[in-house]
Order: sequence, then structure tokens, then C-alpha cells
Amino acid sequence: MTRILAIEDEPDIALALRMLFERGGYGFELATNGRVGLRTVHDVRPDLVVLDVGLPEMDGWTVLERVRDFADVPILMLTAHGEESEKVRGLRGGADDYLTKPFNNNELLARVEALLRRARATGRTADRIGSGVYDDGVVRIDRRIRQVEVEGRPVDLTRTEFRLLNVLVQHAGAVLSPSQLLEQVWDDPTGIAPERVKFAVLRLRRKLGWASDASPIAAVRGVGYRYRPPA
Repeated sequence: MTRILAIEDEPDIALALRMLFERGGYGFELATNGRVGLRTVHDVRPDLVVLDVGLPEMDGWTVLERVRDFADVPILMLTAHGEESEKVRGLRGGADDYLTKPFNNNELLARVEALLRRARATGRTADRIGSGVYDDGVVRIDRRIRQVEVEGRPVDLTRTEFRLLNVLVQHAGAVLSPSQLLEQVWDDPTGIAPERVKFAVLRLRRKLGWASDASPIAAVRGVGYRYRPPA
């Protein structure tokens, strides 16, 4: 059974989410604060997380950032504010979708179903990465055991970050547009969320320990991104 975790502290909304998802045939877990939510993501490994921004103690932004350090689970953010800056902040932090309260139940279900379909599709994309080892003297990727090293230092990447790096090195020297990366990494041929690529690249660079001006992953203004192997 597909399991959905809601990290939500408002009892009325939590109850509404439970009824909505259980009636839809989903398994449902609830965490009423961010710390419990993080533990539940780690222990239960849900298929999707509905995450409220306005949580007590540890807010939703912090929870999002910490989840993205170890998991690629689809995350739909709920917030009482609909400002563009909040949506950008969510995308930058690694959220997959964003919905403003009060929300329409049918819209929420439709968004959840779309995220789950995309997650299943990206699982198939990961299977197509193949096996073998890539090593250019700086980056070493062992696809057989999903291990990445940078100058001999092991780096722990999420599944999406691993796919993103693989696609870039497989096309080393070529510029890939955001739409191409969305299709090959996220299996999203619509290309409707190019901001996702930008912020995923920023997170990948940070984990690999590369400042943007010295990174082998170069942004080509107005075109896309290119991996430049060492000469």
C-alpha cells in the first residue's frame, strides 16, 4: 500500500488529510511537529510527504532541507501564504510541489497522484542508468554500488542527485537544457518546472564541495548546464 506522511500540527487539517487519503486507499501516517516528522521519514520511508510550512519548534523549511540530505521522497508543501518568494524558496529547498491553504481536496489528490506517478517513473529512469564505473580523475562514479567520490572523498547523494550527476557526466562537454534534464533525470517531458533543475544543480554542487565559479558543472546562460571533465 502506498504510504503518505503528513507533517501537520493543525488538528482540523490533519483530520481532513487523514480522511481524504484513507478514503483514497492510501496508508496514512501523521507527525505533529518537525522533529517527529524527520524521524518518521527515516523510519517509515513513506512514498510521499505532505509538509506544512508553519510547524512549531522546527519549521517546514528546516524539515525540507534535512529530509533532502538523505531522501528523495516526493514532498508537497502546504502553506498559508501564496507569495512567489515562498514558492521559489520551496523549489530551492527541494520541494516537488506547493499548495496554498485552504486547498481544494480534489486538487490536492490530483497533485499527489501526479507526484507519485512521477516518482514511479523516475525509479524506472534510475534502472536505465546501467552499471559500470566512470572516473575522470576528479569524479568517480561506481554505478554498481551507487557510490560517488570527488578527489577520493566519498559523497553521499540522494537518488535524484545521483541521477543528475550521471546524466551530466554521460554527456560531458555537451550543454543540456533544463527541459532535457527534466526529461532524463525526473522523467518529466513536459518541462514545466525548470526552476527545479536550477536548485537541484545548486544542491549537487554544494554536496560535491564545488563553488559555482570553480565547479565542473557549469551554467551556460540562457541555454542550460554542462559538465566539464578535467583536461
